[in-house]
Amino acid sequence: MKIVLASNNAGKLQELQAIFAPLGVTLLPQGQLFSGEAPEPHCTFVENALSKARFAAKHTGLPAIADDAGLCVDAFAGLPGVQTADYCTQFGYAKSDANNVRALLEQLAPHNNRKAAMVSVLVGVRHSADPEPLIAIGRVAVEIAPQPQGDGGFGFDPVLYLPEQGRTFAQMPAQEKNQLSHRGRSSRQMMQLLHQSWLA
Repeated sequence: MKIVLASNNAGKLQELQAIFAPLGVTLLPQGQLFSGEAPEPHCTFVENALSKARFAAKHTGLPAIADDAGLCVDAFAGLPGVQTADYCTQFGYAKSDANNVRALLEQLAPHNNRKAAMVSVLVGVRHSADPEPLIAIGRVAVEIAPQPQGDGGFGFDPVLYLPEQGRTFAQMPAQEKNQLSHRGRSSRQMMQLLHQSWLA
C-alpha cells in the first residue's frame, strides 16, 4: 500500500518508514508528487495535522499521513504548542534549535513549575474528504532542565528531562529515545490503527 507522507523531512520519512515497514506500507514524501505546503492556521496539533493530511490526499489521490508536534509548557498554559518550531523568533532570536532552548530557559526562569509535555499527533486519511481520520497521539511528560544536558537528539532534547530516567533525551542513545519519545509513541499507535482499520 502506498501512502503519502505530508512532509518533506527526510529524517521523519526514514523514521516512519522503518516503523511501518512490517505492514508492507510504502511512504512517499509529498515533494516527490507535487509542490506546495498545506495551510496550518489552527491552534491545535490535531487540526493542523488533519489539514496537512487532507491537502496531500487531495493533491495526489492517495491516502496520506501527516504529523504535527510540539512542546506544551505548564507555566505557559500549554504554549508554545503549534508554534514550537519558531518559538525563539518572538523574542528577537534567529530561528534555531539552540536559540529555542535559550529562549525557553530565559522565559521559564521566573517560574517554579518546570513541568511540560512533548506531544506528537499523527493523522491518516484515506482520501481528502475522509469522515473517519485515524488519529494517534503520543505524549510524554517531562521537566525542563535548568540547563542543557547531553549532546544527542535535536530541538529541545537537551532540556527535556525525564525524571523516571534521570536523564534528558539528549543524554539517551537514539534507540532508547525513540522508544520513549512522543513521536515513537504516536507512530506505534498509528501502526496499530493502520493495521486494524486500513489493512485488515
